[in-house]
Amino acid sequence: MTSKRVLGALSALFAATLSLFSIPALASDPLVVYSGRSDKFVKPVFEAFSKKTGIDVVIHSGKSTALLNKLRVEGPRTQADLFISNDAGNLQIGSDLGLFAPLPAASLAVIPANLKATDNSWVGLSARARVLVVNTNKDMSWAKSVFDLADPRLKNRLAITHSANESFIAGVTVYMEMAGKEQTKAWLQGMKANVGTQVFNKHSKIVNAVASGEKDIGLVNHYYIYRHLDKHPDAPIAIVLPDQSGMGVAWNVAGIAVSKYSKKPALAQKLVEFLISDEGQRVFAEVNREYPTRPGVAAAPQIPAAGSYKVADVPMSKLGSERSATLDLIEAVGMP
Repeated sequence: MTSKRVLGALSALFAATLSLFSIPALASDPLVVYSGRSDKFVKPVFEAFSKKTGIDVVIHSGKSTALLNKLRVEGPRTQADLFISNDAGNLQIGSDLGLFAPLPAASLAVIPANLKATDNSWVGLSARARVLVVNTNKDMSWAKSVFDLADPRLKNRLAITHSANESFIAGVTVYMEMAGKEQTKAWLQGMKANVGTQVFNKHSKIVNAVASGEKDIGLVNHYYIYRHLDKHPDAPIAIVLPDQSGMGVAWNVAGIAVSKYSKKPALAQKLVEFLISDEGQRVFAEVNREYPTRPGVAAAPQIPAAGSYKVADVPMSKLGSERSATLDLIEAVGMP
């Protein structure tokens, strides 16, 4: 055999050997996710993905806004392959800043258009409803709208989060889009008068306050009510789906995007595809009591069925594009 043929054979053998190791090497290289969701809500679905694919996932947890800023500041130096936000607003802002790589439209076709970015730079994974929790020992039958929370009858009887809460901000955006700035401003002013300076830093504390009778009514994400009832099935609380004769319930989504600077975009895309698959969506429904964004995947049986009540017709991308206007309004009112 000539030296040229020997070199050619060796090159072919080297290439074949390299190909054998390339896929396992990629699979063993963990995906890094900047996650604005609590670990207990995302770890089960990541573990299911790792078990199925052999690809490990490393979670860097924090507040969605802080992690988005970290991603922006790090730029090409970031270790993040993906970003998860518990709020559509941050996802759309990240998209507007050019921080995400667009995902294949065919992969995201299973998710409704209003629950993902118009350019497919992010996709919603699970949805939550903004609802009222009421104490059933009190006569709250008259409270049928979020705007009723501004009623003076609720002076010192209303529980809301502080206005920096991402779900609070997202809800205000939906109400501005549906009812207009002036009505939303008057609503904020009325709620401010009712709560004074006493606001809550967690939705779970709002539910606790209503269940104990400290407060009569609160504004929360739906799943906090059911988590409380899991532990205290006899608690005197009930859910009210507001604005069913008007604008409908405000929704928000937790979602995911692939970092533009990911060194493993194919694996990152594989994770996204798993999260919006039937299997991945079922895990979200079981763990979070949230609504799967993929049609046809059932939510937990305890919560109101999707489609059984009216939802405000506001695309989730609006929660980012109108965020500045919302924050300006909240600041102008001086919400605590």
